[in-house]
Amino acid sequence: MTRSCHRKCVPPRHKEPELSKGESVCLDRCVAKYLEVHERLGRKLTELSVQDEELLRRVQQGASA
Repeated sequence: MTRSCHRKCVPPRHKEPELSKGESVCLDRCVAKYLEVHERLGRKLTELSVQDEELLRRVQQGASA
């Protein structure tokens, strides 16, 4: 995330030691998007894991019946 957002928002040749307003806003948005996607992926992976566990439980119950 750090490398990706830095490449996207900060020019390779720094003119000033501090980030400009535009660079700061770009970095804030980039990090927010990254975290949102990370959260969505986590929720989806959890959902898929629960579905897999339920399917496995059903298969095991069917095999023991």
